Amino acid sequence: MTYIDDLAELGTSTWLDDLSRNRITSGNLAELLDTKSIVGVTTNPTIFATAMSSGTAYDEQIAELKDKGAGLDDGVYAMMIDDVRDACDILAPVHESTNGRDGRVSIEVDPRLSLDHDATLAQARELWAKVDRPNVMIKIPATPESIPAITDALAEGINVNVTLIFSVARYRAVIAAYREGVKRAADNGHDVSRIHSVASFFVSRVDTEIDRRLEEIGSEEALALRGKAGIANARRAYAVFQELFGRDDLPEDANVQRPLWASTGVKNPDYAATMYVSELAGPDTVNTMPEKTIDAVLEQGGLHGDTLTGTVEEAERVFEQLVAVGIDLEDVFAVLEREGVEKFVTSWNELLESMKTQLQ
Repeated sequence: MTYIDDLAELGTSTWLDDLSRNRITSGNLAELLDTKSIVGVTTNPTIFATAMSSGTAYDEQIAELKDKGAGLDDGVYAMMIDDVRDACDILAPVHESTNGRDGRVSIEVDPRLSLDHDATLAQARELWAKVDRPNVMIKIPATPESIPAITDALAEGINVNVTLIFSVARYRAVIAAYREGVKRAADNGHDVSRIHSVASFFVSRVDTEIDRRLEEIGSEEALALRGKAGIANARRAYAVFQELFGRDDLPEDANVQRPLWASTGVKNPDYAATMYVSELAGPDTVNTMPEKTIDAVLEQGGLHGDTLTGTVEEAERVFEQLVAVGIDLEDVFAVLEREGVEKFVTSWNELLESMKTQLQ
């Protein structure tokens, strides 16, 4: 038993926020499942940009794609799809043993499409078909333009990881999209027990942005609130999850859409490396962590039970205090969503640029 197993006992599944061909071919990913109790994998454009721009693991496939005259975007996605498909196969036993709850691997639609519903849905369908594994999840951002695509994808039986959620207000819209999607899926004759979805709520980025603003304010009251907003925001979201999924109005056999805590590696070295794990542990949740954070949890533990249930009043007090010292929360979340999309677009463009000379 490890501290990650203890976390699972509390109801939080641990997924690795990283993937590369080296992890797959070296046996490292399989080893992580066996030795560190990892039960899922998430990816994003930044992760693949790092993986593909270093080492020689992709050289053989790059040469094959170049010989075939593959386009730049198609070539990059071909490599990503192969990695995700292979990771899905490695995680297939977990998927089977948990009845589909875990053993998941996520792949993201092109972030440049985040403002285009039709293009987002079309690519979600394409990735779903090309990976062709029941344990894949298609990541779609929670932008206003893409939320209808989330509903449409779910209605077709596609598993969806909704990403880049920062505010509770946006989270409510995501839950509504999920509810409508699974209801339509049931109407369309899909087995809704096989449809799984997570809502990826970003944590550390909230602290990074709000801490910066608190330091600009500089008062004693403001500085005392540093490092509290991210956890409070996630706890408020969890209360909404409990409220809205506590009602028996989903189709029979439908699964709840679990909250997934993303961006859980601390950005501030003054904060405990495990704070976004130990303070966000509880039933029906996922925490996707970089390996550095996983190792910190394994070494340090620090778990102290369910830290989500019954915490909303304390979380609301934190938000009241933030407003009282002058934090414009609506602006914070608008900035975070815009920058979240922009960062993924930048990573995607950097990845394309790094592959350009090799594929063309």
